[in-house]
Amino acid sequence: MPYWCTDCRSYFSIKTGTLLEYTQLPLRKWVYAIYLHLTSLKGISSMKLHRDIGVSQKTAWHMLQRIRKAFDDSDGDDGPVEFDEIYVGGKAKNMHAHQWAKLTGRGGADKTAVVGAKDHGTNQVRVRVVAATDSSTLHGFVYAHAAPGATVYTDEARVYQSLPALFYRHESVKHSVGEFVRDMAHTNGLESFWSMLKRGYIGIYHKVSPKHLDRYIKEFTGRHNLREQGTPAQMARLVEGMVGKRLRYHMLVADNGLPSGARS
Repeated sequence: MPYWCTDCRSYFSIKTGTLLEYTQLPLRKWVYAIYLHLTSLKGISSMKLHRDIGVSQKTAWHMLQRIRKAFDDSDGDDGPVEFDEIYVGGKAKNMHAHQWAKLTGRGGADKTAVVGAKDHGTNQVRVRVVAATDSSTLHGFVYAHAAPGATVYTDEARVYQSLPALFYRHESVKHSVGEFVRDMAHTNGLESFWSMLKRGYIGIYHKVSPKHLDRYIKEFTGRHNLREQGTPAQMARLVEGMVGKRLRYHMLVADNGLPSGARS
C-alpha cells in the first residue's frame, strides 16, 4: 500500500477498488493467470492453473472466478441479430430412474436455460442464464439486445413467432425439417458459440453448478468478443473490467438461491 490519500486519510495501491484489492498474491502471478485464461480457447481449470503458477487449487479457483467477473459485457445491437437458447446440465442417460419423471417441457426440468444473441454486423455475442424460456423472458432478452425495427433470426420455436407484434422483422429457420440456412436467415453463429461452450464445459470443467454458471457463461462470451484483438489488447481490456468490482471469497461461496451441486 505505497500511496497515502490526504482526503480519506488511508493508504491505497493500484489494486484498490478493483477485483485484486487485498490480494496477497504477487501481480506477476495474476499476469500469468490472465494470460493463460485468455489464450486457452476452451478455458483453463483451477487444477491446471494451481500447478502452472504454484498456488493452491482453492486460490486458483478464486482467481479464475474473479477473472470471469471482469469480462465486460456491454449491450445494444442494431442487427440483424440471431437468437437461440440451450439447456445446460446432466444428460438424461446418466440419471436415476426417479429423475426421468422431471424431464418435461423444453430442455427438461433438471437443466439450466441459457439464451444468447449474436449481432451479424459486429459478431459480438451476448449470453445470459435465465430462469425460464417463456415469452416474457425471451421477449425481454430480445428487447434488451436488438434495437426496435431490427431483423431478428431464430429457429422455429413458437415463443418467437409474436416478435413482429413487437416491431421486429422476424425470420426463422425450421431445424425440425432440416432447414438451417435460408438466404441470410440462420442461427449458425450461435450454434458455433454453443459448440465451443460445450467443449469447454465437457472437456475442461467437466461439472459446473447452476450457482456459478453465469460467470462461466460470461467467460466464454468475453473471450469470444475479444478474439479478434491481440493478446496484449485482450489482457488490457480484461484488466479494465476489474475496476469497480469485488468478489471476496465469502461472497463467492455465499448462498445466492441457486443449487451449488455441480452437474456433469
